[in-house]
Amino acid sequence: MIHRILLGHDGSASADQAYRFAVDLALRYGAELHVLVVARPPDFGDEVEAQAAIEDAQRRYHRVLSALKLRLANDGVDAQAHLVVGHPAEQLVRHAEQHAVDHIVVGHRGHTLFERWLIGSVARQVVAYAPCAVTVVRQGDARARRAAAQAGAAAAPKTCA
Repeated sequence: MIHRILLGHDGSASADQAYRFAVDLALRYGAELHVLVVARPPDFGDEVEAQAAIEDAQRRYHRVLSALKLRLANDGVDAQAHLVVGHPAEQLVRHAEQHAVDHIVVGHRGHTLFERWLIGSVARQVVAYAPCAVTVVRQGDARARRAAAQAGAAAAPKTCA
């Protein structure tokens, strides 16, 4: 049974698809939904540059988080939403461990093979280290849209004529 779902969101189109999937899953199972937005510090730069980049990312992701909270309220979902600083995969796995999350939902941007080799994929790292089940929703993934639609249909109350 799924009791707690964690959605990793970065404001991308694939994260929006993951949002729809996670909300449908939460409604279907009556699960608690946690949303985590992670402001990633720069990999290079001195301390002053890094701090400025972190503050800029926090401002940007605070806007993303505010919009998500409004969307969640409009969708009738009671969720906990957090903004943290760090590496996205590490923060998602840590949050899942600390909050006994049963299922993590993340989007996948579809980086090129070279980009995945060079910097890795947050989704791949989450799958590798998560303490629970993980659903990776690919951008434009028709199967994910069908699954979300079926989850929503299954959650709808049944009526007899």
